[in-house]
Amino acid sequence: MALGRKALKEESNDKSIEINAQMQGSLKFNDPVNLKINGEFTGSLEAKGTLTVGSAGIVNANITGDNVVIAGKINGDITAHVMLVLMPTAILTGDIKTPKLNIVEGAIFQGKCQMSGLGAETTSEDYLGIDEVANYLEIDLQEIEALANAGKIPATKQGKAWKFDRGQIDQWASSGRVD
Repeated sequence: MALGRKALKEESNDKSIEINAQMQGSLKFNDPVNLKINGEFTGSLEAKGTLTVGSAGIVNANITGDNVVIAGKINGDITAHVMLVLMPTAILTGDIKTPKLNIVEGAIFQGKCQMSGLGAETTSEDYLGIDEVANYLEIDLQEIEALANAGKIPATKQGKAWKFDRGQIDQWASSGRVD
């Protein structure tokens, strides 16, 4: 890993790291950290916590993280386990996988997007019970049950209980088929 002078700024109390120089290599964080890249990074990047690429940041890497916020230029695929945000100055060339995506007006994205959950990475936390879906969508519990029984909402029955994939519910709700 090549580091320039003052490349890393670390604040031990909140586990924040800021990269303000040119770097290359593989970075992997096993514990949550707030990582901000304002310089250039080439290689591979895996972070837990929040990864931010500032407006001056240039990243040529595949990125995996929990929450990813992009304001700079990225060439590579992104997997965000919780949420991906593309700010107005973002330029992203690559494919993305994320359950939640926010593209702010002005951002440029060229690639494919998968938002129906993360396949093998989907955990039990990504599934909701019928009470949770009713609260989440602010729809009456009996109406959710009727929609599930009629096959009008994405759901699977496990024994006597309905289970709902959060990504599929978000996609269903945003499609306007809430009837």
